[in-house]
Amino acid sequence: MAAQAAAAAQAAQAEASESWYLALLGFAEHFRTSSPPKIRLCVHCLQAVFPFKPPQRIEARTHLQLGSVLYHHTKNSEQARSHLEKAWLISQQIPQFEDVKFEAASLLSELYCQENSVDAAKPLLRKAIQISQQTPYWHCRLLFQLAQLHTLEKDLVSACDLLGVGAEYARVVGSEYTRALFLLSKGMLLLMERKLQEVHPLLTLCGQIVENWQGNPIQKESLRVFFLVLQVTHYLDAGQVKSVKPCLKQLQQCIQTISTLHDDEILPSNPADLFHWLPKEHMCVLVYLVTVMHSMQAGYLEKAQKYTDKALMQLEKLKMLDCSPILSSFQVILLEHIIMCRLVTGHKATALQEISQVCQLCQQSPRLFSNHAAQLHTLLGLYCVSVNCMDNAEAQFTTALRLTNHQELWAFIVTNLASVYIREGNRHQEVLYSLLERINPDHSFPVSSHCLRAAAFYVRGLFSFFQGRYNEAKRFLRETLKMSNAEDLNRLTACSLVLLGHIFYVLGNHRESNNMVVPAMQLASKIPDMSVQLWSSALLRDLNKACGNAMDAHEAAQMHQNFSQQLLQDHIEACSLPEHNLITWTDGPPPVQFQAQNGPNTSLASLL
Repeated sequence: MAAQAAAAAQAAQAEASESWYLALLGFAEHFRTSSPPKIRLCVHCLQAVFPFKPPQRIEARTHLQLGSVLYHHTKNSEQARSHLEKAWLISQQIPQFEDVKFEAASLLSELYCQENSVDAAKPLLRKAIQISQQTPYWHCRLLFQLAQLHTLEKDLVSACDLLGVGAEYARVVGSEYTRALFLLSKGMLLLMERKLQEVHPLLTLCGQIVENWQGNPIQKESLRVFFLVLQVTHYLDAGQVKSVKPCLKQLQQCIQTISTLHDDEILPSNPADLFHWLPKEHMCVLVYLVTVMHSMQAGYLEKAQKYTDKALMQLEKLKMLDCSPILSSFQVILLEHIIMCRLVTGHKATALQEISQVCQLCQQSPRLFSNHAAQLHTLLGLYCVSVNCMDNAEAQFTTALRLTNHQELWAFIVTNLASVYIREGNRHQEVLYSLLERINPDHSFPVSSHCLRAAAFYVRGLFSFFQGRYNEAKRFLRETLKMSNAEDLNRLTACSLVLLGHIFYVLGNHRESNNMVVPAMQLASKIPDMSVQLWSSALLRDLNKACGNAMDAHEAAQMHQNFSQQLLQDHIEACSLPEHNLITWTDGPPPVQFQAQNGPNTSLASLL
């Protein structure tokens, strides 16, 4: 009887303790979800749990809840860390308490990284991974988290190793879906490392897994989007804008399919399948982004503008509800591409304002600036070239070279810097010869990009033209034409045609010159490339005048005058903007504000 009475008393005490706990928990959740949230009151309710000396399970869970609320809703990282550390410590002593244990480890390592204590985050995640092997969801999630941490530190080898471990674990626990996610993530890092021999068999395997997997339609299509995005970016990195078209078309069809599918509320039967690569809305922006990248490379600049507008509109809507860092990355990459389009189409003032917008986005995130500083200085260099500030262009390109270790970007910058030195005449002969040797397209070209190699031939042709070695220039330019025609690189084709036309004009071969300049003008109008249109119209004017075609010469002269006026007006507007002072920035983080200038102080001679 005494034993029964003791058991009854214990049960009554447990019930009473549970009732006060549930009441405090209910109040805390009510305050957390209020509009606006009442975080201070929520924290008070959770802190009120501890004076009751609750059982270890409740104590650990409450520390986790407090740590989570303080981490996500306040700037009190010290208290958040203290609660999460206690949750992690206590939960390790409690059997079968995996969710609290591993969520505490995951959040705590995030907080350590935010405080730049990466060395504390790594061993914590490694221990959590070691003891989570019987919990497939958390084991996979923690592997992804540690791989991401190594990626942010640019230790891609360690990240790839972890993703390989994750893929094998997912295979063992029967999750082909998550195995594909691990392998595709590894493929993405291998592409970043340029380990192309390892990428090809991996992507082939991924393609087979994705096609064979039968499961949730949205998850299957999201895997296909991930797979196709890797294929498309691989082609674009290689400068193969024609070869990529079938993959890009498949990707666009795939995102249309996803947008028609309804989210399935049924949870997967395998806990290791409880992952999503990206939300549908993020995937949609990503597909717009790779479409813009393709249109920019191919020289379909109006199409690039159309898809940029769509993507930026979608991003603005998403950023109202979602502060995910990936959205800012998407926005910066979109702006980088549209800025290059603006400079080509003769909208320098707008390009400059968008460069300033990228600066503002980078000011808000040190990591974003670290990842895009070289691109930002490259864009400023291209802007400087467009307004004929060649000394500033040289300084910007030199700064960009110092900040990048990305091979393709390095080759792009060197190609543009070489063209600056060529236009500057004999001032930088030794440096120029050194640069041209480092991007020699005839042998040991440093990158595999078809587009950049074709551009290197063009720069060699331009150099030979300025040196008066016309036959050599023609050889280089014909090589550019052959390569650009093979992959539909319209801007390079237009530039090569007009330069060849100029060479034939200088040599007195007016008929051959006309055969080059007319298609150059047509292609430049289609892109549209304002500088090539200006150049072509000047050549057509002189050609027709030399051949006695007065009416055609007058029409070409009128065109040239119109293009000159448009470019001149845009030039004056751009140089009058306070943001024009950005051209002098070559060190440290982006300037916060700009002083207005009295007016343009750059030479307009190149435009007239």
